[in-house]
Amino acid sequence: MADTGEQGFCPRFHAAVELIGGRWTGAVIRTLLQGRTRYAALRAAIPQISDRMLSARLKELEAELIVRRIVTPDTPVRVEYELTKKGRALHEAVEAIAAWAEAWLPAATVKGGAAARSTPRRRRAV
Repeated sequence: MADTGEQGFCPRFHAAVELIGGRWTGAVIRTLLQGRTRYAALRAAIPQISDRMLSARLKELEAELIVRRIVTPDTPVRVEYELTKKGRALHEAVEAIAAWAEAWLPAATVKGGAAARSTPRRRRAV
């Protein structure tokens, strides 16, 4: 078991949760678990993500050696993304989170977007 210190804090666990728990990161990883994918296909598979956010997540995951960017010098140049061995090792964790979400998050909450927000929206004074 990992060293948790006096108060149950494990720096490795915390770093892992912060990394894969980033906004849209789980969706990107889960999509790439299906195999090598072009940027446009990733964008289409995650309809609510912006181009800027997708690009940032891919760069972050590439820097962490979770995603590999593959450039094929065709005309036009073909760019694809795939999970590395380190990224594919997240398969069981991602599927466990997906199963938990199916069992415990009501569909209405997810459809309304509340599950994606880290803090509740404030109501405007009328």
